[in-house]
Amino acid sequence: MPETDASVAVGLRLSSVFNTLRFDVEMRRPGEDMNKRGGAHTTWKLTLNRSASARACWRQQVLRLNSIARRSNRRMIAIASVISRYVHLCDNSALAPTGGLDWEKTMSKKLEGKVALITGGSRGIGAGIAKRLAADGASLAITYTKGADAAAAVVKEIERGGGKALAIQADATDAGAVNAAVEKTAATFGRLDILVNNAGTAIPKTFEETTLQDMDQMINLNLRGAFVATQAALKHMKNGGRIIMIGSCVGERMMTPGLVAYSATKGAIKMFTQGLSREVGGRGITVNNVQPGPIDTDLNPVAGGWAAPQKAATALGRYGTVDEVAALVAFVASPDAAYITGANLTVDGGTNA
Repeated sequence: MPETDASVAVGLRLSSVFNTLRFDVEMRRPGEDMNKRGGAHTTWKLTLNRSASARACWRQQVLRLNSIARRSNRRMIAIASVISRYVHLCDNSALAPTGGLDWEKTMSKKLEGKVALITGGSRGIGAGIAKRLAADGASLAITYTKGADAAAAVVKEIERGGGKALAIQADATDAGAVNAAVEKTAATFGRLDILVNNAGTAIPKTFEETTLQDMDQMINLNLRGAFVATQAALKHMKNGGRIIMIGSCVGERMMTPGLVAYSATKGAIKMFTQGLSREVGGRGITVNNVQPGPIDTDLNPVAGGWAAPQKAATALGRYGTVDEVAALVAFVASPDAAYITGANLTVDGGTNA
């Protein structure tokens, strides 16, 4: 085995799949358990086509390297060198590549093994968050009030990508339905690690035009619904749990006419986040509030009547996308954000700058 100046431990796993010889090389920090699941690491995959005789010979062989060069090209050279030292295990002619070598660098899925529930996940920001968390490895459930077809489409897209997802009809203003959705998620997947309180609405009107019914709808959906879902989810969460609110930049700084009542509910979410973070921090559960600015969705389209003043208020001079919000949520949900809690994180194009 070659001696190198590298500082990463590498586990080299050889597996036999059909007519290809595949080497999965997992690179982790020194001293990190190579058999430990989860966590961020880099994987280099080498696929080498070969014959059936070689397939039988190489099956389930496992090699370990304790040191490897730091630079990527030297990693590949060192790995190839080690592999060549063990080709005596098989007939060299059998190992001769028929389709060449194919190196692929991939990142591990940071949410693999985690289970998430996203309220209001059938469209807009919620759907974007669901797809991103699934892409990062989480199994998840989404709730919806109306639009079963849209919810089913989100689930199908996630499943086509190899993920696991479930759509549950549950009006966020109905406490019984919300509690049932939490219980169904935990029962289906066996646990609950991440709650994203996304369900919410804005009714853009001047405050004098806002009716009592409008106020009740926004308070019940934006605030009370988050209370109920969070209380139910905390019964299932253990160390490493994540409560993520989808607030709004107007909950911190209000500059948009017509959103007075809405901004009040999001300001309450801000304080709910900060207060709850202190109550559950001792259990290793983080609570954070992601505050989008103007985001292009069907509820707030970039071509809508209320778009001009919102766009003008941004430093970047544009609306954001659901994927940009989802990226921040995915980070907050990941192990990388373990020391972030009670935070109000804006993704608003500089609206609150």
